[in-house]
This record gives sequence, C-alpha cells and structure tokens, in this order.
Amino acid sequence: MLTTITLRNVGTAAIVVGLLIALFTLGTTTDRPFTLAWLLVLVGTGLRLEAAIRAPKRTTP
Repeated sequence: MLTTITLRNVGTAAIVVGLLIALFTLGTTTDRPFTLAWLLVLVGTGLRLEAAIRAPKRTTP
C-alpha cells in the first residue's frame, strides 16, 4: 500500500515538473528543455500507471 502511494506521488511530481519545465521554456529556441520535460512526463505517466495496476481492488457490497 505504501509503495502504491509513493509511486503515485512521485509520478504526479514528475508530471508537474515536466509540464512546468515546458511552460517556462516556451520562449527558448533549443529542444533540450522540451526533451527533458517530455521524458519527465512519460516517466511520471508510467509511474502513475504502475501505481494503478498495483493498487488493491476495492470491492463494495
């Protein structure tokens, strides 16, 4: 359970940081910041997906 929460939080942080990097570097002409931003967003999405797969299924009566 703790692993799932940690993965979800780290994934969310990676997505947010990646999007912030992309937002703050919109005026630059180099592609390096965007490459880092997209890598962070992809890693964050992967971590969130892994957390969703690992999460225990809840059954409602």
